[in-house]
Amino acid sequence: MRIPSTSCLCPFLVCLCFIQRSYGTGHHVPVKVPSKNQTKLPNGETEVHHRPKRGWIWNQFFVLEEHLGPDAQYVGKLHSNSDKGDGTVRYILSGEGAGTIFIIDEVTGDIHATKSLDRERKSHYVLHAQALDRNTEEALEPKSEFIIKVQDINDNAPKFPDGPFVASVPEMSEVGTSVLQVSASDADDPTYGNSARIVYSILLGQPYFSVDPKTGIIRTALANMDREAREHYAVVVQAKDMAGQVGGLSGSTTVNITLSDVNDNPPKFPQKNYQLYVPESAQEGKPVGKIKANDEDLGINADIKYSIINSEGANTFSISTDRDTREGILSLKKVRTTSRTYTLHIEGVNTHTDPRFSYLGSFKDTATLKITVGDVDEAPVFSMDYYILDVYENSPSGTEVGSVTARDPDSRNSPVRYFMDSKEDGVRYFRIDESTGVIRTTQPLDREDMPWHNITVMASEVDNPVLFSHVPVTVQVLDVNDNPPEIATDEDVIVRCLGKVTELVSCEQQVIQTITALDMDDFANGQRFSFALPNQLPVNPNFTLKDNEDSSASIIARRRRFSQLTQELYELPIVVWDGGEPSLSGTSTLTLRVCPCQRHGKVRMCQGKAFLSSAGLSTGALIAILLCIIILLAIVVLFITLRRSKKEPLIISEEDVRENVVTYDDEGGGEEDTEAFDIIALRNPAAAEELKFRRDIRPEARKHCGPAPSCRSPSVEVDEVDVHEFIKQKLVEADMDTSVPPYDSLQTYAYEGQGSPTGTISPLDSTRTHSEQDYNYLEEWGPEFQKLAELYTEVESPEVTT
Repeated sequence: MRIPSTSCLCPFLVCLCFIQRSYGTGHHVPVKVPSKNQTKLPNGETEVHHRPKRGWIWNQFFVLEEHLGPDAQYVGKLHSNSDKGDGTVRYILSGEGAGTIFIIDEVTGDIHATKSLDRERKSHYVLHAQALDRNTEEALEPKSEFIIKVQDINDNAPKFPDGPFVASVPEMSEVGTSVLQVSASDADDPTYGNSARIVYSILLGQPYFSVDPKTGIIRTALANMDREAREHYAVVVQAKDMAGQVGGLSGSTTVNITLSDVNDNPPKFPQKNYQLYVPESAQEGKPVGKIKANDEDLGINADIKYSIINSEGANTFSISTDRDTREGILSLKKVRTTSRTYTLHIEGVNTHTDPRFSYLGSFKDTATLKITVGDVDEAPVFSMDYYILDVYENSPSGTEVGSVTARDPDSRNSPVRYFMDSKEDGVRYFRIDESTGVIRTTQPLDREDMPWHNITVMASEVDNPVLFSHVPVTVQVLDVNDNPPEIATDEDVIVRCLGKVTELVSCEQQVIQTITALDMDDFANGQRFSFALPNQLPVNPNFTLKDNEDSSASIIARRRRFSQLTQELYELPIVVWDGGEPSLSGTSTLTLRVCPCQRHGKVRMCQGKAFLSSAGLSTGALIAILLCIIILLAIVVLFITLRRSKKEPLIISEEDVRENVVTYDDEGGGEEDTEAFDIIALRNPAAAEELKFRRDIRPEARKHCGPAPSCRSPSVEVDEVDVHEFIKQKLVEADMDTSVPPYDSLQTYAYEGQGSPTGTISPLDSTRTHSEQDYNYLEEWGPEFQKLAELYTEVESPEVTT
């Protein structure tokens, strides 16, 4: 079987296909290929087998894209060896585009394309061919696959997908400096012909720039391109396919090229000479004018530093650069200048230079600025920046303190008026003469109250009071001796000497304390004081005073012994003289407190501080002790309250008989009141033991009766013997009872007996007598027994007063 095709597998077939297309025939010449089911005989004839094997011979089909003819485009022809031309073979086409784009004649096998095809959208189609027996529908040929390729034509122009472009190149660049590379793309088949072969060229931008035809690299084509002359360039680049031949398609793009700045221009002042007017009232450090040098460069290439290069101007003025405007700011450096005109030589220099352009010269320029100082109305000027004046204290009102002076700095020298700042406190003490500037006091001043006064004096022109100046004035108040001296102590002087607890011995001619004096006055050479006892008072028998002649004095004891129990406080008046002119004196009275000592020279603290000091207790410990005492007192009060709320018997048991002092608010009614007490319990001890009742009442009859035997209660005399025996028995029990608390109490009964040689039972009710027993051992028992030791070891001494 053979299949004609539009292309062949060998060069001969290709030539044949080309001849067929050249003639434009719609038929393809079949190629005869010997079939395998035939045998060639020796005589030259062929023998055909009864069951021949059929087959397809396929070639690729081609179809041109973008076909615009009115008829369907012929593609090729399918043919089977089984086709005898009698119409019994039917050809079937299937696959991509079968029946829609590609159709086949079932009888002849001719294939046509019914639509215009675009290779850029789809470059080939895969189809399947099949030959069937029309009568039996049996496959005469096996189903086979073939390809129809869309043949490319130049129907796509080059494009620049990334355009338009933006680029920059430094000005003054050399020829051939690379700027940018552009690239265009073509959708046509690059493997077929020259449809996608692109060549670049410049349509606009010459002679400044050029482009490489193959690579698309844009380069500078002109030397010394100056940004200051022209900064922006629009370059149009064209891309043409077909290798630039006639008939090729083309596309273009725009490249915007900017020349970047380099420092190729020095700064230049628009003119060489300038003039400036500056008022004489200009303030130091404030701008007085501006000057600017022009630089055609940009950015840091145009930065300029200004300076004054002549010493005359540099001493009076200074110049700085404004970074935003690149102007030179001229400021006054020195105020109150005497010259009326100044000449300044100002230089402007680029701060960033490019060594490539050093051949252009130095990148700096100079200009001359002439400054004229103008006269303006200025405020008065004081002769000094500040004034320090002085005046003595206690000076009468109107005393002159000093004066200030101000003048008008202007040429007309207007008169000046002086006044003080009314907002200051110094206006109360001083006033100033408006014309002369003399300052006087308005009242006497006290140095001890305020030694310094700060005031502000103002001056203004009489003709122009709006302009004024001010100056600080400090007034020092000088001291005069107007305060008497005083003793420099506010506490009592403690008299301490070695001795017993209750007295101080060996104090004679001993220095009790050294005293000094205070004086509110101020002495230039230091304070000098002298001390003495008052002459108008009698000689003090207890103390004397010694002037140490060094502004101090010593108090010396004249007595040997001082007893705290006899007299604790002594007053000692002392007269003090200062060393002023004239000298002043003052009398101060010192209080001397006698403070007893312990043995072995240990000094006690006065005013009840000995116990706490010896115990060495801290503040926290003392607070804890006080809290414990308060709690114990609260418990005792509660216990007593509960005991009183109960009804207790009047007499308790013998084991609990003790002496107590019971106090009542009712003092009783005398003899009549004693009858209210029932003394049957004393007459009948057995009944008292049974009742366990007790009444501790001190008889009021002793307050009214003396020791005479006649002062008795009639009710007690009835059974006197029983009472005496009962009392003796209780005394014995009390003496023998070791459980009794160690304290004495006043045990009262209704009757204590008549003619008793011992008097009262309790020592608390007895008169004070001196005992021959030595109680000095109580001192060794500690601070708890100090008071008891003082009571038993008191030694009477003659009472002495100052």
